[in-house]
Amino acid sequence: MTLENEEEQTKTQGGDGQSTSDSETVVANPLSGQATTKLSQRDPANTLSGCNRILILGRTGSGKTTLARELAAALGVPHVELDALYFGPNFSTVPLSVLRERTSAAIAGDRWITDGNKKAVRDLVWPRADTVIWLDYSIMVSLWRLGKRALWRTSVLKTQAVQAGEKKGLARKFLSGAKGVLTALRSHRGQRREYPRLFALPEDQHLAVVRLRSPRATRRWLARVIAGRVNSP
Repeated sequence: MTLENEEEQTKTQGGDGQSTSDSETVVANPLSGQATTKLSQRDPANTLSGCNRILILGRTGSGKTTLARELAAALGVPHVELDALYFGPNFSTVPLSVLRERTSAAIAGDRWITDGNKKAVRDLVWPRADTVIWLDYSIMVSLWRLGKRALWRTSVLKTQAVQAGEKKGLARKFLSGAKGVLTALRSHRGQRREYPRLFALPEDQHLAVVRLRSPRATRRWLARVIAGRVNSP
């Protein structure tokens, strides 16, 4: 099931749409058997009832982790941050085998919210997830947020270098701290081409997908699903 939310309006792919009070359209990708039955029982555009394992996608700087933390706290479920499993001190990284082992252990539970786009563990995370929240914002939103993040990282690295009395390799660390900006530029068009294709694959038909096109749309969606949980019997 795919829902694409751009401010007040939703676009859909295939099937017969059903409009909601917010001018959104929910459409189920018609499949036979158990996958269709499970999808029909979930409506993540309006409620997260039945959505037990949620994956939040989006380019670097879109606010995936912030949303995941807030949503996990509201739902009372564990938050699994893939970046935290991958990065160590001073933006060092762990070997792929370690990342995959950590990821498998972190998503073994029945309920969780995770965020991250890492292809290296997609084959582990996507089959386990049942719902995807895709933050598909404009590139300008991501660049603004990444600019602020790069300044923060630069300040942190500079402070660490001064405290340690080390200047060697500082320029390389600064470049590493600003790497997200280049990553966002490269991934902007790539994700918009790749994700719809992946969602259409037979092995991903179990995923209910909500596509949010702006921070305002995300805030409205978050308020709606949290209010629905609070007001549910």
